[in-house]
Amino acid sequence: MDSERGRTEEELRREAELSRMAGSPVGAPEAGTHRAERASSQDATQATRQAARRGTREALEEKEQEESGGGGLYGSQIDASHLLGAAIAELVGTFILVFGGTAVAVAAILSRPTAGPAYDSLAVALAFGLALAIVVAAIGHVSGAHVNPAVTLGMAAAGKFPWNYTPVYIAAQLLGAVVAALATWLTFGGAGARSEAKLAATYPAQGVGDLQAFVVEILITFILVFVVMAVATDERAPAAIAPIAVGFALAVGVFIAGPVTGGSVNPVRSLGPMIVAGDLTSVWLYILGPIIGGVLAALLYDRTMAQTEAPA
Repeated sequence: MDSERGRTEEELRREAELSRMAGSPVGAPEAGTHRAERASSQDATQATRQAARRGTREALEEKEQEESGGGGLYGSQIDASHLLGAAIAELVGTFILVFGGTAVAVAAILSRPTAGPAYDSLAVALAFGLALAIVVAAIGHVSGAHVNPAVTLGMAAAGKFPWNYTPVYIAAQLLGAVVAALATWLTFGGAGARSEAKLAATYPAQGVGDLQAFVVEILITFILVFVVMAVATDERAPAAIAPIAVGFALAVGVFIAGPVTGGSVNPVRSLGPMIVAGDLTSVWLYILGPIIGGVLAALLYDRTMAQTEAPA
């Protein structure tokens, strides 16, 4: 027993001496392995905790965005603290759009010249398109520059705008359109602007039935809202082009439908002048048509194209 113990002790001393000479203590490889495993385990635990914290933070941000309304069109932030300012911006923006377009249209209807021939249909479409472009550039970052219930309802249907803010936006838009119609009446004075030109309210052209006009309004509003969704809600689209693209989309819609329906593309653009002119003929199609077209366009883009990547 003593001799065996002695041999064991001698072997241990020899191993210790060899390890000391090599600069590595006995059991160092094993200890290093354990330390590496322990460090790896700590790193994995830390990474898991960080991922959990990041996931929790993102979930809280998403919940806060859903509750507050989050980001709107053109980088606007719509929540309870900004709602009043956003509603005022919608009122003013809708006023500019409707006043700018209907004033030119009334001038064309009454054949009022400026420094040459009177305005024509081309001027009306361009006036509406240019007016929308400047409105988007001016208040897009404040309220999203909806200035159109079809845009507001389409955004809400696609989950891009809070439903509880929708009535406030639409009320502001309608008020802005009514004030714009009054301003157009004031600008041209006399009975002609209201009785003859109807303050440029939209009605189906002679020989055009309500159903045909209804379908046309759906189609042209689809074009406008589809473009709005593409350039204003998709981060991949260049922000600088948004006002031009949206303004041109409205102009195209007015070009298409002007000879058929008057080219409303916007329920309050028709309803405001109709109310002040006192003639609500065919008003239903100018409310339902644009809303249906806007909702369809918003849902189509959001459900099928919002996350689609171009082919490599």
